[in-house]
Amino acid sequence: MKIRLLLAAGLAAFLCTGTQAGAGMEVLKDGFDGHDFSPEGGLYYKENFEQSAGTVQFQRDVAVSGGALKLTVRPLCPATRQSCSERAEIWEKPELRVPYDQGVWYGFTVKFGEPIPQDDHRYLIAQWKREIDPGAEGDFSPFLALRLRQGKLFATVETNYIAPHATLTTAAAENTVATCAPGQTPVWLRPKTNQMRALVATEASWTPEDGALFSSCTDAISVTNHGTPLPSPNSGWIDFAVYTKPGPDGSGHIEIFANGKPVVTVKGHIGHADKGLGKNQYFKFGPYRAANKGEWTLYYDNFRRSPRCEDVLTRDLCPAL
Repeated sequence: MKIRLLLAAGLAAFLCTGTQAGAGMEVLKDGFDGHDFSPEGGLYYKENFEQSAGTVQFQRDVAVSGGALKLTVRPLCPATRQSCSERAEIWEKPELRVPYDQGVWYGFTVKFGEPIPQDDHRYLIAQWKREIDPGAEGDFSPFLALRLRQGKLFATVETNYIAPHATLTTAAAENTVATCAPGQTPVWLRPKTNQMRALVATEASWTPEDGALFSSCTDAISVTNHGTPLPSPNSGWIDFAVYTKPGPDGSGHIEIFANGKPVVTVKGHIGHADKGLGKNQYFKFGPYRAANKGEWTLYYDNFRRSPRCEDVLTRDLCPAL
């Protein structure tokens, strides 16, 4: 009888997690209402040369409620320094990161400060990456990123390079904008770095010319569009809810919600499986750009992370995974 009760209690605890993946994962939340990062949020500002371009301010003038983070980058990189970036990114603490093969929900609210950049200097507002072990060869792009180009939001998914079928290479060969068939996704092929980057979501004003870089197609990554584009950066506060489960073997799964509406479901080859990569995924958010002039500011509020969707979205919005 005692064994049956223990088994029943264990089953109930398992079901309450919402998903098996990440069942023991710590829930993180930070509303940025104080003068420093909350102990319950598990976040910190990483100190290095590129991050010294940034400033962090806990303020109450611009917030969803209470307080919010004001993150700003300014010019820093010398003209002679190649591939230099300017960042003001907030990181998850290493000891709280999620295993790479597990699924996890993230949420945050963001507002673009004025002026909103209208050029193309590799702007990112949030990115999800795999840990890189010391000494690993290669420069690995985020497996998921929310980006800005010429004032327009878009999302990309990265994975290891997979050569397209002959029937999918026409657009790349002609160096034109790819028009992909059903079941295919526009992709930027980068065989020299063993990577390829797929375009998975855009805002409504996005044009084919905006995506000219994604000049081929792949069937290794599938995108289900739910009929809601990404919001425009000038639309005010934007609340994102994102589910990430990398799967370089083809088992990857991503869900993107914006302002309580489903945007896209992405499945297939997601992330990298190269030697020398770490065991965990991690999330960081804040303004990131290639070296540029002037200042760029973003405001962030309501950070949350959980293995359970209902901790990030309202329960009635949570998809079946």
